Amino acid sequence: MRNIRQIILHCSATKENQDFCAADIDRWHKERGWVCIGYHYVIKLDGTIEKGRPDEEIGAHCKGHNAESIGVCYIGGCDEAGVAKDTRTEAQKQAMKSLCAQLLEKYPNASLYGHRDFEPKKECPCFSVASWWAQG
Repeated sequence: MRNIRQIILHCSATKENQDFCAADIDRWHKERGWVCIGYHYVIKLDGTIEKGRPDEEIGAHCKGHNAESIGVCYIGGCDEAGVAKDTRTEAQKQAMKSLCAQLLEKYPNASLYGHRDFEPKKECPCFSVASWWAQG
């Protein structure tokens, strides 16, 4: 079993109200030459949580941090013009909260982060994970 120390939240960098799924991201990542989807979980607009890579497999979602992390991606992250924006629906927020709580219980040595915490030039996931989680 991998030693999970980070649960890293991402957005799909797609426009708000455009619903996609794990299979779409899997296809996009394969088109980029990857083996399969880089995330372990995907949260759709309606709050449905879809499985990506198995937790046991190293992800491909945050350079330098994949070996000890789980990647969670919500669909959205851009406004209609393609500008970074927290577009999470209420259903996505609730699903994300529930999933993160489950993952933190499963991996007690892990902490929550946003992709931008490791790549400052990125805005992903378009909200402050620390502030969001602290709000409960």
